Order: sequence, then structure tokens, then C-alpha cells
Amino acid sequence: MTRFSPQLRALDWLVARPIAHRGLHAVSKGVVENTESAFAAAITLNYAIECDVQLTADGEAVVLHDDSLERLTTRSGLVRACTTRELKQAKLKNSVDTIQTLAELLQQVDGRVTLVIELKSQFDGNMQLATRALHVLTKYQGPYCLMSFDPDLIAAVAALSPDTVRGITADRTTDTSYRTLPFARRMCVRHLDHLEKTRPHFISYHFRDLPFAPVQAIRERGFPVITWTVRSRQEEQQARRYSDQVTFESYTA
Repeated sequence: MTRFSPQLRALDWLVARPIAHRGLHAVSKGVVENTESAFAAAITLNYAIECDVQLTADGEAVVLHDDSLERLTTRSGLVRACTTRELKQAKLKNSVDTIQTLAELLQQVDGRVTLVIELKSQFDGNMQLATRALHVLTKYQGPYCLMSFDPDLIAAVAALSPDTVRGITADRTTDTSYRTLPFARRMCVRHLDHLEKTRPHFISYHFRDLPFAPVQAIRERGFPVITWTVRSRQEEQQARRYSDQVTFESYTA
């Protein structure tokens, strides 16, 4: 029996299985995050898959977490400054895989497990990634949702495709990466003051920042909360006190 309110029980699929963070990856085994091999490993164990998508210079959605290429590939530069073809030619370190487009990921998964797709953002008002992702997903029949740290991107998803399940990825905005945001906007993100325009179906929250009253209030209203990124069974036990499912890596949930 779920604890969700009746109108939200259609989201049971979102929290039915632990969510493999960027796929089930292990660099020591040659399985790099956000790659075909990592996603195949997650599918084999019937885990849901969390992944990240970025926008390319030619307007494509590709599966990659970082804004720049240095950490994971032998190339340098910004993802958004590269074409899809250039990214396909970039060699991933410690891997035989290549960078996938969102369309290729959908073809690989083919509805077998849930996809939790994070739209990466520069917080610059560019809604092109939301538009492209929704277009690619138009005919996809498997279970999926879109989420982002950027409320504007999720508000765009809500406006463009109201029936698409969408969520807010969030934390208490203490990371240094938030320093580029104006203070008022940072506080809006911190306290989830954007809910009237984003109208999320769920929250994906940093487990170490819980409990947090705004998140718990949402959960008490019957909306699911998933947490990130859990890296041990001990952390999982902590996270599950305040959430309905975990996004995990570095162990088997």
C-alpha cells in the first residue's frame, strides 16, 4: 500500500525501484557514468535510471552531466560549444562507449525501466533544451519524467507539455556553484518559492539536506520525494526516513 494521495497514485512507477545515478557505473570495470554500458547494467538489474542531458551547439540533446568535456573525455571545451558530430568523436576516458544522444538512449532503454532525465541548465533563460527533449520524447512509450535545478526549465515543460511528469531537483543552495545566481533568485530556489509556476509532480532532493520543512510539507501533501546521491546502505537508511526512493551509486541498493 502506498502513502500517496489517490490522485497521485499514478506516480507509483517513479518510486517503485531504486534509481541508478547516471546508470550503474563503475570506472574500475570500464563502465563510465551516463553511457550505454552504465545504462545496460542498470537495465539488467531492473533499476530505474537517472541521467543528465545537455544542449549542443546544433540544438541536440546529448547525455552528459558536465558542462565541459575535460573530466570525462580526452577533449576540452564546453559541451554547448560543440556539435553533436564533434561530441560523438570525443573519446571517453576508461571506456569504449561514445556520448549518446537522448534519442539513442531512448532506443536503448525501450521502456524496460523508468527514466529520470535531468535537464542541465546555465540559468540563462534558454528554454531550447526543454523544447528539444520534449520533441525527442514525443513518441516514447516507456515511463519517464523530466527534472531540473532550474525552475524556469520546468515551468517551460509545464507550459509546453502539461501532461509530462516533471520534478524539481534541489538542495539548500549552499554549494559554491550557486554564487552566480542573484541572491533573491537563489533564495527562491532554496525555499521552493517557484512551485506556483513550476507545478512539479515530485521533488528530487539532496539527502544530506533533509529534513527541510519546505520539502517535508510537499511530501505531507502526498507528492513523492526522491533523494540524491546515496552512496552506502547507511546513507540509504538515513535518506529513506525522509523520502520515498533513493538515487544511488557506488553500491547495490
